[in-house]
Amino acid sequence: MFNEVPELYDRVRPGYPDELFAHLAAVTGMDERSSVLEVGCGTGQATRSLAARGYSVTAVEPGAEMAVLARRRIAAFHNVEVETSTFEEWDDRGRHFDTLVAASSWHWVDLSIGWQRAHDVLRPGGWVALLGHVVVRRPGEPEVYAETADLHERFSPGNPGWCHPPLEDEVRATDEGWGQVDGPGGLFGPTIVRWYPTVQWFDGEGFADLLRSQSLYRRLDPDVREPLLDAIAQRIRTQMGDRASRRYLSVLRVGQRAN
Repeated sequence: MFNEVPELYDRVRPGYPDELFAHLAAVTGMDERSSVLEVGCGTGQATRSLAARGYSVTAVEPGAEMAVLARRRIAAFHNVEVETSTFEEWDDRGRHFDTLVAASSWHWVDLSIGWQRAHDVLRPGGWVALLGHVVVRRPGEPEVYAETADLHERFSPGNPGWCHPPLEDEVRATDEGWGQVDGPGGLFGPTIVRWYPTVQWFDGEGFADLLRSQSLYRRLDPDVREPLLDAIAQRIRTQMGDRASRRYLSVLRVGQRAN
């Protein structure tokens, strides 16, 4: 899905704050001698931050075009290798790692396989870290979906994916467990959860490109998606001063391997 638009994905998707990686290191005790397995590296947004901290990174990415772009983006680092495979079918060649990181990707893994696989490729005392972004809103703040809900319903009526983002304070209260994915049972200990508020600003065309990079919109038939996104861009230009925000809570969820 994202393999069709790797350059667009890399340009518009939000990265992760440096503070998140500092907290990850503090929680796990990672240092320049540590090894990281990154599952679903995409175009290498989180990979670059991991490599910059000196970790030895093996990044696994199922999308061939995404992997090509990731290799280009991390070419300056000599401590990273990108391997093209799904995590479920990846050949670990007997390797073991200190930490497994999945940045906005763990929900694509078959978790009936993934959690056990993560446990098996980590060393005793190793950690799983799930990174992600939750789109949120604040009361009284202009928000694109609220301004364009009628357009969404006009072009794709009854779509179960259409909804208002949750309030930021409501999301902050969900600070236990592994988020929207099934948990690992007894394979990993209790989670440590940290939140990081971030915001992106776009003009109308830029916001349409952001939506164009997301799975909910990519699943639409192009004959539906493109007129909808054109109408959203026009609404942002004419009724929001051609300036729209996308507010997120970036999240770090970390749990230690149970031996």
